[in-house]
Amino acid sequence: MPAAWAEPLRVVASFSILADMVKNVGGEDIAVTTLVGADGDAHVYEPTPADAKAVGKAQLVIVNGLAFEGWIERLLKSSAYKGEVVVASQGVAPRQMQEEAEHESKGGQSAHKGHDHHDHGSTDPHAWQDLANGQIYVTNIINGLAKADPAHAAAYQQRGEAYLAQLKATNQWVREQLAAVPPAKRRVITSHDAFGYFGAAYGVDFLAPVGWNTENEPSAKQIATLIRQIKKGSSTLSVERIHQSRLQLAEQAECQTYIF
Repeated sequence: MPAAWAEPLRVVASFSILADMVKNVGGEDIAVTTLVGADGDAHVYEPTPADAKAVGKAQLVIVNGLAFEGWIERLLKSSAYKGEVVVASQGVAPRQMQEEAEHESKGGQSAHKGHDHHDHGSTDPHAWQDLANGQIYVTNIINGLAKADPAHAAAYQQRGEAYLAQLKATNQWVREQLAAVPPAKRRVITSHDAFGYFGAAYGVDFLAPVGWNTENEPSAKQIATLIRQIKKGSSTLSVERIHQSRLQLAEQAECQTYIF
């Protein structure tokens, strides 16, 4: 089949951020199916028959790894997928976390201590938030696409290198922007304790009422503790979803709130 008529490589990406990276590298030469969309939650995701069908027809599957997708092996088996699985996080230095019990005993006050296991073991799987790790992800994606589709390897490499340059520049920009903020002011309250890589890379202290398991809800004591922390100096609250407890936290703390 002439190259101009060739169908795009069918790729499945496990969640939306990964899919965005894949699209930047693959461009018009690939067709991407995203399993967990931007409004979804990979922690509590349940694969559907349509997902199994998409994976079964895929020519390449790309996942985060680090046990982020606790459901992926089950999905691969049910779909009878026999192709390559690219683990985008391969090669990053994973952050090891302490037990969730310790997190709770400390009132959930540090994003660097104690995430809920939720199939992650003691490893924090959110490695992409450090853009140096993001560059590792993209390199693995370039290599995976090129292996699956050698005819377009040069195009993947070209797009990938341009994307890597963007990530490198953004990484430097983030560092410069945060350097202008006094360290004591680099404090953010989050609903989901999943920003350890970002905090470690860019010197930001994240506080959260619960660990990285989004199924959990903070206790009244944990919310009260965080409200005291906010009123002592933190002024920004970032939440991923509007739950009553998180609205209560925002309203009582009287701080600037971002929803993402």
